[in-house]
Amino acid sequence: MDNIVDSLNKAYQEFVAAAANVLETKGSSAAQKTESTDTALESFKQKWETFGLACDQAEEFVESIKQRIGSECLVDEATGNSSERLTGLPPISAVRLEQMSKAVRWLVIELQNGSGTAAAHPSTPFDGRFSEDGGQ
Repeated sequence: MDNIVDSLNKAYQEFVAAAANVLETKGSSAAQKTESTDTALESFKQKWETFGLACDQAEEFVESIKQRIGSECLVDEATGNSSERLTGLPPISAVRLEQMSKAVRWLVIELQNGSGTAAAHPSTPFDGRFSEDGGQ
């Protein structure tokens, strides 16, 4: 995580420096288009793109952490490992949770592909009755 923050900070500092350089170059050339202003603008464009990439990487990292935390919380809640029971529902097994997760993923894929049938994939049968979870 420190590498991502350092990379983002460095890209930002370089972007700001390039912006200042454009302003200085334009000011010294009396706002006329010169080779030095073109060079400064090209550098600014490159630094802007680099900063954008660093932002994208940081955003991807944050999203992956959010998903991981969300998944861990979901498993904890579903399996009863949570210290607070917010839903009042009985816990289900982690295996059952994984089966349901796979079934939902296949439903989403089928809906995205426009199949319209929205049936679970044959390799992951889904029984919505939760019969084996009743004894937990």
